[in-house]
Parts: sequence; structure tokens; C-alpha cells
Amino acid sequence: MTGLDPRMLLRGYAAGIFPMADSREAGDIFWVEPRSRAIIPLESFHMSRSLAKRVRSGRFTVTRDRAFHEVLLACADREETWINAVIERATLGLHAVGHAHSIECWHDGELVGGLYGVKLGRAFFGESMFSRMADASKVALAWLVARLRIGHFTLLDCQFMTGHLSSLGATTVSRDNYAGLLGGALSSAGSSGSAGAGAAVSGVAVLPASGEAESGLPAPDFEALDRLLEAEVAAGASGPAGQLIAQLLGHTSYTGSSTTLSEGLSL
Repeated sequence: MTGLDPRMLLRGYAAGIFPMADSREAGDIFWVEPRSRAIIPLESFHMSRSLAKRVRSGRFTVTRDRAFHEVLLACADREETWINAVIERATLGLHAVGHAHSIECWHDGELVGGLYGVKLGRAFFGESMFSRMADASKVALAWLVARLRIGHFTLLDCQFMTGHLSSLGATTVSRDNYAGLLGGALSSAGSSGSAGAGAAVSGVAVLPASGEAESGLPAPDFEALDRLLEAEVAAGASGPAGQLIAQLLGHTSYTGSSTTLSEGLSL
């Protein structure tokens, strides 16, 4: 297949498949549906003491969607990559309508690590990550998990298992089990958050028409963490933002000016 538009790409994710290419220069793509799927259960993300220390330290400035295309290109900039121009264009299209996001790590103003993926319903499909400094990609992933927890997401899909992901709490599930998790993540989402983007990528109906999610959870909200961090600053919080992220991931007691940790981790 040589053509791939954002709507087709989003339909693929909703069906449990994703595209790959044989190389950066390849002119076509193929669809993949692994027999076993790597996921990171959001409630059991493993943050080692050393990673927690790195997150709290504020060594990296972490942002969302500040350099999406740069992150994608950095992920593709390796000897062997599955990201060709066809996938790049379609993913940029998803980003333009709010269905693809990046997390960036900066050091002294330089992009040194990050990840990107696709958001649909309560699911986030992690596509790729890169690191130019030690722990940069791990810190980006920690921030992503915190964002998904606070935003009431239920599925973080990592596609294929690696030693790197295993050390962070990733596990594998069968194709049938994954289909159940994906179905739940898509059918239990409320109408806010992704509604506008869903309308832009027409033909992919995954959200109820209105109201709270069928599961009783608030609608998924990828920007909830941003508002929490802003509220902390407004309330006079000091120190690196990573201190809050470490608290959120450590399930420690936390009461913020606009929410509580127990509310944020009610998945």
C-alpha cells in the first residue's frame, strides 16, 4: 500500500492494527497485528529509585506538542526504521487534528529526547521514542504515564516488547485480550476531549454522543495534567514540575489546588 490518509490510519488503530514500512526510503507500507501485544498497565508503571530521582531533579524541561515533527524525525533517524514518508505524512495529519501527540525533553534549550503516539478514546498508542541523553526517553515516558493517569485513560499500547519497556513495567497480552482492552478503551470514552478532532477525521466513530463515559469515569482529557501544573504554579508551588510527576507516579498522598491525587488515579 502506497497511500495512507489520517482517517485510514485512525481506523487502523481502532481495529487493533498499525502500519510499518521496511525502511525510511520504502515507498509503501504494510499493516501489522501482533499475536502478542506489549502494553504498560498505567497503575503498575515501574519507576525505579534512580528514575524517580531523575524525574524529580528537573534536569530536563518536559513539554507537550512543542516539537511534534522534530520528535517524529528524530525517532526515524536511525539505521533501521519503520517510519517512511507515507507514515510521516499521515501521522502529521493526525497531529493537526489533535489525535497525535509528542512529549519532549529539553536540556539547555536542546531537544534531547522524547516520544510520540496516537490518542483515540481512552487509548494511547505509543509509536516511538528517542534519547540523546541518558534517561531522556524514560523521563518522557514517565510524564506520559502521569498524563494518561490524570486524564482518565485506560490503555497504553507499546506494540512490541523490548527490554527497555519491560524494565518500566510493560507486559504482554494475547491478541484476544488486547482486543478486549482496546474495545473497552474506545467504548467507554465520554464526548469531550477528542470530540472535535473526531469530527475532523470523519468516519471513525468511537465516542458516545454526549454525557459522561459509560464506565462512570470522566471523559478522557489529555490536557488535564497541563491544567494541574498551571494550578500548582498559580498556588505558589516551588521546585521542578517533576516533583509533582514523581508524586503522581508514586501513588503518594497529594492534594493540589485544583484536584487530588486520589481523583487523578481513579482508573
